[in-house]
Amino acid sequence: MPSSILLQSGAAGAMVFFLLILAVTIAIIWWTYTDAQKNSTHPAFLWAIVVFLAPILGLVLYLILGRDRL
Repeated sequence: MPSSILLQSGAAGAMVFFLLILAVTIAIIWWTYTDAQKNSTHPAFLWAIVVFLAPILGLVLYLILGRDRL
């Protein structure tokens, strides 16, 4: 009986972790899109797609290559 409770709490913890990662990824995509509209001559939508496809690498690329103003 205790092992089934442990499995259920582990699944809930994994779901919370997944939702947290999803929320952070969406926030990074949204920030990149809005920042690119203000600080980049490149299309903001394309930067959002790059960050969607590769979140960490896309964000680093945007910060290095995409921003015209600091």
